[in-house]
Amino acid sequence: MSDAQTLHRGPRAYAAFIGIGLLAGLLSGLFGVGGGTVIVPLLVLLLHFDQRLGAGTSLAAIVPTAAVGVVSYAIHGSVAWVPALILAAGSVVGAQIGTRLLPRISQTALRWFFVGFLVIVIVSLFLVVPPREAEFDLQLLNGLALVAVGVVTGILAGLIGVGGGVIVVPVLMLAFGTSDLVAKGTSLLMMIPTAISGTIGNLRNHNVDLVAAGFVGVSACTTTALGAWLATLIDPFAGNMLFAAYLVVIAVQMAMKAIRGRRRD
Repeated sequence: MSDAQTLHRGPRAYAAFIGIGLLAGLLSGLFGVGGGTVIVPLLVLLLHFDQRLGAGTSLAAIVPTAAVGVVSYAIHGSVAWVPALILAAGSVVGAQIGTRLLPRISQTALRWFFVGFLVIVIVSLFLVVPPREAEFDLQLLNGLALVAVGVVTGILAGLIGVGGGVIVVPVLMLAFGTSDLVAKGTSLLMMIPTAISGTIGNLRNHNVDLVAAGFVGVSACTTTALGAWLATLIDPFAGNMLFAAYLVVIAVQMAMKAIRGRRRD
């Protein structure tokens, strides 16, 4: 067994997988995100996973986590089923475009662009708080807009590895006026086919540690419902503030990657 494989196994590694899963599941349910922004950095930092292996393992773990989250939000009637499928279709197409564009576009410039996008979203979350009763009224124009959002989300996922929830949740709230709960439940449903599609591709390229993904995913399932339940108890404005804080962490991570990328360039 190689040194890298040894780091990925053993009591310490399994304990880390479970701890990472518990945290990722809680955040997934609370914010309607996949948890990849937690899983990938921790796998790389604590267990020295290669970045690509960490991303592929995270994507596989997201499948059961998102499924449990969808069920939890659906119980409260907080999933827009058709809009989620439209977003997923656009995202799958966009991810293919993103991976094809990857060698031709500056990663550093893209990351700074995404940081700018997150700053705008963070500020907007303090100003726009859709009512909890707001639902998604699907029509032709906003249906076409959903396709565009899905494609852009997929492209960014393919280019810089950001999860769909980080983009979809604030866009549904701020641009479409959807309640925070419906935005989160819809985001989690959108992730399932996208994550399955990506995982199939990663398996072909041997970029998934299935044992790690299993431990992380099953552990995450135990706290996802708790996170979703907490989301229903939190006031919408307080929920926006917590989500803004989460986005600040992601923006800092992305800015640090951009700075390191510029130094290498």
